[in-house]
Order: sequence, then structure tokens, then C-alpha cells
Amino acid sequence: MKKRIGIMGGTFDPIHIGHLILAEKAYEELALDEVWFMPSGNPPHKQNREGRASDQQRVEMVRKSIADNPHFRLSTEEMHPDGYTYTYETLERLHKKYPDQTYYFIIGADSLYDFDTWCRPDRICKAASLLVATRNAVPEESLKEQMLYLEEKYKGNFIQLHTPNLEISSQTLRDWIRQGKSVRYYLVDEVYTYIREEGIYRA
Repeated sequence: MKKRIGIMGGTFDPIHIGHLILAEKAYEELALDEVWFMPSGNPPHKQNREGRASDQQRVEMVRKSIADNPHFRLSTEEMHPDGYTYTYETLERLHKKYPDQTYYFIIGADSLYDFDTWCRPDRICKAASLLVATRNAVPEESLKEQMLYLEEKYKGNFIQLHTPNLEISSQTLRDWIRQGKSVRYYLVDEVYTYIREEGIYRA
């Protein structure tokens, strides 16, 4: 039996409870063995973006967020000297490194409608099933139509997740921190403390 691995990609700048709840529900609903959190790398010329966390800080925030969950794992697969990498390249590389695993790539409903613009969506569909999170702003009928359209176009497997929808964005949390507003309970306590100690996102 191949291990069933969920992949949560993203900038995680910062990682928040919405990411964690989505990953936990995907783990439960699809009977996954593990969920890998995979922070995306930044190109060398964008390593120190003003008002953002560094690559090292983003990785550390993910590490702190998932430390107490035995089926969550940090993957630095996309953290390499060249920075940015395409999703299909990452998935194909994982298949070569771990041929005994099946992959489930978790995306938001917004990404579902942008999927045609991704680099080599056909190769992404060949390398992984796509787990789609729902959003309040997206009607159920529209979501299913788009999933069916993409399945037929790319011969892929798109699975709708029945997860609670938490309208939280990392952008909003960064803005609140700059404005001195509380972000407590939106973040794991250890990450909340780390951001304050490191002075991340301060004006």
C-alpha cells in the first residue's frame, strides 16, 4: 500500500489557524497518512522583502505551528538556492524521491478558477489528486462545474473537501500586526510569541 500524502503549499507569511484546520480536515476526510506543509521559496532577489518574513522565519513559523501534531510534517522541498519552483516540478521530483507515495495537493477554491493559468496543469494532474477547499463566496454549483471542466480537460482527479470556511488571510494578519491590532487566536501561541520577539511585520 502506498502512503497517502497531503501537500499544503503556500508562502505561510504567516501560517495561521485556517491553514492548520484545512490540513487537519483533509487528513481526516481523505484518510491521509501525513500532511506535508511546504513553504514556497523566494527568488534570490526577493529574499528580504520589506514588511515580510524571511524564508528562514517562515519555515520556523511553520515548524512551531505543527510541532505538536504527529501527522503534520514540515517539508523544505521548495526551499533551495534558485528560490521559486513550479508545482509540477516539485510533485515530479517527489515521485522520483519517494515512489512509494501517492500525493494529494490541497488548493483553495480561488486557485481552482486560476488553475488553467498554472504552469503545466496537465503534469500536476498526472502527479497528484487535487483537494479543493470550499469558500462561502463560491456557489456549490459553480465549484462542481469548474471541477468537472478541469477533470475532463486535464484527465485529473479533483476532490471537494467539506471543510469549515474561515475567511482569514495572511495579508490581513500582516496589516493588523503593523497597525498594532491583536492577532491572538488567529495564530498558534508559539508563532504569536515568535512574531513579537522577532519584530516581524512591524511598520
